[in-house]
Amino acid sequence: MAREISTQRKLTFTLIAWAIGLLMFFPILWTFLTSFKSEGDAIASPPVFLFFHWTTENYVEVQGRSDYFAHFMNSVVISFGSTLVGLAIAIPAAWAMAFSPTKRTKDVLMWMLSTKMMPPVGALIPIYLLFRDSGLLDSRIGLVGVLTLINLPIIVWMLYTYFKEIPGEILEAARMDGASLVKEIIYVLTPMAVPGIASTLLLNIILSWNEAFWTLNLTTSAAAPLTTFIASYSSPEGLFYAKLSAASTMAIAPIVVLGWFSQKQLVRGLTFGAVK
Repeated sequence: MAREISTQRKLTFTLIAWAIGLLMFFPILWTFLTSFKSEGDAIASPPVFLFFHWTTENYVEVQGRSDYFAHFMNSVVISFGSTLVGLAIAIPAAWAMAFSPTKRTKDVLMWMLSTKMMPPVGALIPIYLLFRDSGLLDSRIGLVGVLTLINLPIIVWMLYTYFKEIPGEILEAARMDGASLVKEIIYVLTPMAVPGIASTLLLNIILSWNEAFWTLNLTTSAAAPLTTFIASYSSPEGLFYAKLSAASTMAIAPIVVLGWFSQKQLVRGLTFGAVK
């Protein structure tokens, strides 16, 4: 029988969980509040938390100085595009590794994971030169390709984990009914792995949306996403904290809203197969 947890123990765990959650959320809250301060209040010492003169002039100035919608659309195209291309590549790859493994499958998976351990700056110069010579600098297509390759190991690993939880007998039954390999993946495997695919999709959209290193080094204006939009408010004259906070709030708001409404699906997919 499962051991009964006392009310006091539940209350303690609840308070600890809330404390950790609020601690993690505090930087976002502070950025949001700072975006409504004047530059003087933003750098005040000691810091002013709630009792300050609220103003929206930072948002007005940010919108007037930068084309937020253009940066937003670049982020949408780059993050969704790289994730969808990655899924198109990773689903067949994960299927092969999960249901037709060889003695080298684990080695390949570990090699793919090891590529995430290399510092991005180590590959910056060759990739930059390739982009320059092929005309892909400051282009959406170039960034979609780079982010696809960067996140592909994570996509393959997550899908491989989900696919391993699907009984192979179901796929064998589909083959006996005459399903081809393509139909097996599209009509049998993919619908059964929807929670895993959805969580992989959401996680990689978030990773691509937040990617700053490659977007800052491979774009200037035409394909610049919201990470470049934020960085533009750090100038040689100094950091304008209130305007920087306004730009940051505008940049993270769409992905925070997406994460909020899809949190159940994301948690369900990330814990899929974790509890036997």
